Amino acid sequence: MRLGQSADLRRRFTAADLAEFAALSSGAPLSQVPEPLIAALFSQLLGMHLPGRGTHYLKQELTFHAPAPVNAELAARVEITRLRPDSQLVDLWASCSDPAGRLICEGRALVQATEWKP
Repeated sequence: MRLGQSADLRRRFTAADLAEFAALSSGAPLSQVPEPLIAALFSQLLGMHLPGRGTHYLKQELTFHAPAPVNAELAARVEITRLRPDSQLVDLWASCSDPAGRLICEGRALVQATEWKP
């Protein structure tokens, strides 16, 4: 791992995805992608791509700027902003945008990369 290293993921949430989420949560119909589904994109990136296997999610802070439309391909990204090899801690910037480049959300994540050997 290195400072500035990043990983990206694209995902389209359909009306069927939202119906399944609604059935598990409030049951109310949804007209936009709920924030927890967007936040889950970062969990997938961190656990599977960067840092990847052995990652423990310690903290996440996100600010949502705009609603995410249904059936739009969302682009999620994480980028390493700080490495602390002595404690295996990694700080990352997270962001998600829609196809027009509009920022849906952004924020920070702190993880411990237990399989990282500096």
